[in-house]
Amino acid sequence: KDGFDWDTIEEDDPWSYIGYWGDHQIIYLQKFLEVIENVQPGRLVSLFDQEIFVYANVPYKIKAYDQILKNPKDTIDFDFGLDDIINERRDMIGADGALIQTQQREIYTVNFIEKILATMLAKVSNFIPEAGIWLNTQRPEWNDANNALVGNGVSMVTLYYLRRFVKAFNDLISQSDLNEVALSEELITFYANVTLIFSNNNKLVTKQISDKERKAVVDQLGTAASNYRHQIYQNNFSGKKKSLSLSNVADFTTRLLTFIDHTIEANKRADNLYHAYNLMTVENDQEISVSHLSEMLEGQVSVLSAGYLSSQESLEVLDAMKKSALFREDQYSYILYPNKELPRFLEKNQIPELTVKKSKLFQKLLEDGNKQIILQDRKGVYHFNGDFKNADHLAQALDTLENNEYKKLANAEKALLLEVYETVFNHKAFTGRSGTFFGYEGLGSIYWHMVSKLLLATQECCLKAIRENENEEIIGRLLEHYYEIQEGIGVHKSPELYGAFPTDPYSHTPGGKGAQQPGMTGQVKEDILARFGELGAFVTDGCLYFSPDMLRTSEFLNEPQKFEYVAISRKRQSLQLEQGELCYAYCQVPIVYKISQNEEITVQYKDGTNRQFKGQYLDKTTSDQLFQRTGEIRTILVSVDEKRLK
Repeated sequence: KDGFDWDTIEEDDPWSYIGYWGDHQIIYLQKFLEVIENVQPGRLVSLFDQEIFVYANVPYKIKAYDQILKNPKDTIDFDFGLDDIINERRDMIGADGALIQTQQREIYTVNFIEKILATMLAKVSNFIPEAGIWLNTQRPEWNDANNALVGNGVSMVTLYYLRRFVKAFNDLISQSDLNEVALSEELITFYANVTLIFSNNNKLVTKQISDKERKAVVDQLGTAASNYRHQIYQNNFSGKKKSLSLSNVADFTTRLLTFIDHTIEANKRADNLYHAYNLMTVENDQEISVSHLSEMLEGQVSVLSAGYLSSQESLEVLDAMKKSALFREDQYSYILYPNKELPRFLEKNQIPELTVKKSKLFQKLLEDGNKQIILQDRKGVYHFNGDFKNADHLAQALDTLENNEYKKLANAEKALLLEVYETVFNHKAFTGRSGTFFGYEGLGSIYWHMVSKLLLATQECCLKAIRENENEEIIGRLLEHYYEIQEGIGVHKSPELYGAFPTDPYSHTPGGKGAQQPGMTGQVKEDILARFGELGAFVTDGCLYFSPDMLRTSEFLNEPQKFEYVAISRKRQSLQLEQGELCYAYCQVPIVYKISQNEEITVQYKDGTNRQFKGQYLDKTTSDQLFQRTGEIRTILVSVDEKRLK
């Protein structure tokens, strides 16, 4: 209610955080934009040159690129002074006090193209070829259980969603009659630097990229973003604008898609699944190597939503998921991450004998019986000091060794010993709760919101195959996966199997337990969207149309029944339905389906008149009456060709 809000760091509270979820920023924005384009075609293009958008003046300062590279787990400073100034402005002028102002103290406004490019460039400047989007802003993706991925984690999830975002933007540009738009000169400079980087490195997408080439691209992109941020932090926007041709933007998005697609292809696993998250390691300040984490459900959901896969490829992913360790037989559903046995600390904290022999410091400490760094147990197994919590503790211990001979050896071998420590514990691959807990989105746990996101993504794949007239086998097998995923969701289960009230949304189901943490989770939203898809109620070019290609005959009534609803007048009303009919409300108007040999729509008005439409589509005028809830339409009767039904 007070406009923009942000997390405020509390220096004495380790549980206070700053930063936001990167994948949400892309995919939820994109889905809203798709709705706008379908309901109001041309609306987004009309905003291309309209300077009615603003920037939030969030008091976070992302550090310079060289500092991010030095410690990617600590990359943001909270500007307490700016926070105070913003709050003072809000007290004076209200919510607008939290907006970025020009150097002339006026609220700074820009057009739609600039806002989309700013969002896109923020992600692209953290792009690591063949790895994804670098998670270096202190918050990872949608799932708090993966928070420890911050720093070394690289997200393919965000990249899959970014692909859909970039492709849609590219398509919008082709619809515009404008030749150019005016953008902030600071953003133009940032954009020009990034486009030049991709242009100069265009040959990389034709081959496997070396670690050295990867580091070079990351350095260039990171520096371009760092310079842009420094300019804004120090001087704000000047208010000066420069023209940019839309053909230039179209060329950039087209080239960017080739880089994104190259990285997606590089992240296809041998089992036909796709990687969700990767790990980056800076080697000798010259290279960036990439390693993979285990399969994760969100990786499959996001790649199915990306618009990258063909219908056949989508089917291969779904087939592979059913055969994978992600499928949980007892609930007939999918877990977030494969279950596994975790080694105990003493099993994990073991230094190989050959490694010990490579270190003169290790050998000297053992010889002297000094247990500050290393010790040997009665079975002859070597261990690091069990009091070390992380590599920083080891580094501190090496720095505080008092013996001069120890100090000399420690200085010479510090990098080696830190590398050994990481090899033993593999902290870089630690994801958080998802790698250590067995509840709360942990190992073997079903997270119901993600299952419903999978349902919706699979539905998109089914509808795409139907609209593109794929062969019946591919469509049929995609539909089988959809209905199986649907049957695995709680509302379709018995209380005994679900372990809770099936009609209530729950957060997760750990292994060996029933559903946990009831509450209005995001699952509800996904399931409602999926249900409209099943009913076949869609909007395109501003018109509502009915294409119930995923609806099953078994859902139609076997006997007469009353349908009760709240009308636009806010009064409860009922409608008598007959056998063979189905009804739902859309914008508070009952839509009645009846199985037929033909396809036609009858709109019944409050004044007693009717209007008929041949086929599946309402016209724009009638659709607007429905969307705007004018109250003129009483009921819409839809004759559904029985050949469409499953």
